[in-house]
Amino acid sequence: MNHPPPLPAPLYQGSVNTWECDDGGHLNVRFHLERAMIGLGHFAHALEMPHAFTQSAGATLAPLEAHIRFLKEARPGAPLIMHGGVVAMDESDATLCLDMRHADGAPATAFTFRVAHADTRGFRPFPWSERSRAAAKRLSVGLPQHAAPRSLDPSIAPTSEATRARAIELGAIRIGASMVSRDQCDGFGRLRGEQFIGRVSDSVPNLMAGWRRETGAAHNVEAAGAVVEARLVFRRFPQAGDLIENFTGVAGVGDKTFRLVHWLCDPESGGAWASMEAVALTFDIKTRKAIQGTPEQRAKMQARVIAMKV
Repeated sequence: MNHPPPLPAPLYQGSVNTWECDDGGHLNVRFHLERAMIGLGHFAHALEMPHAFTQSAGATLAPLEAHIRFLKEARPGAPLIMHGGVVAMDESDATLCLDMRHADGAPATAFTFRVAHADTRGFRPFPWSERSRAAAKRLSVGLPQHAAPRSLDPSIAPTSEATRARAIELGAIRIGASMVSRDQCDGFGRLRGEQFIGRVSDSVPNLMAGWRRETGAAHNVEAAGAVVEARLVFRRFPQAGDLIENFTGVAGVGDKTFRLVHWLCDPESGGAWASMEAVALTFDIKTRKAIQGTPEQRAKMQARVIAMKV
């Protein structure tokens, strides 16, 4: 099969470790995002921003949002290579595509990040340098078709009501609670990007384990879950010692997929660290194909739908 040519900037390159894979036997979403954060580091270098993720940097790339398409699962030992391009650049922010492929060129995961060109003290946006603007022109691309949104709309502004109190009022379920440790933070002492989606991944079994077990039993197979598309909004970055609670609501139910909205909340202030919307499915571990919940299961899930937004 012919695949699109790689984007102009070489970024991450490596492979999948067995210990990075989850119960579905493929690379966990946390480690997809870990590679994307590495990719942002190399992207900063391509934009002529030296040492951008070190404490001594004058400027860095601060992630604001990420839209992610999980296109072809990556299993243990799989080589992966990522390239990037600049989709758009404004005065102090940019839209970047980070396209991770398999060895044969097949798209694995496509990340579209909106980032701020920010200082490293207060993380306040400020204008790009002429050097970075010139580099961005060399790296300019159109968004690849396989990276384009399919079931989610990143153009819709994130909700302003993402708070712990509002989550409880809407009927969201508390499915996770954790604390930030020093080893989970970046060179600025802030929680690394992949740890946000990692908190979601760790918590979801508290909501979905029964669904997966019943769906597998209905098809007489062993079932697992997978996210196929997600939108992650970074709101504030916790530091070591900060607490995180994950409140989740079912936002929609389809034949084979459902939408979940997660608010990662700060129990101390009541505000939100991040919010995320995900389209997920259940699949047969042996055949790797999506399977459908029973009508009774879907009806039960539909009854739990609430008006929660990313």
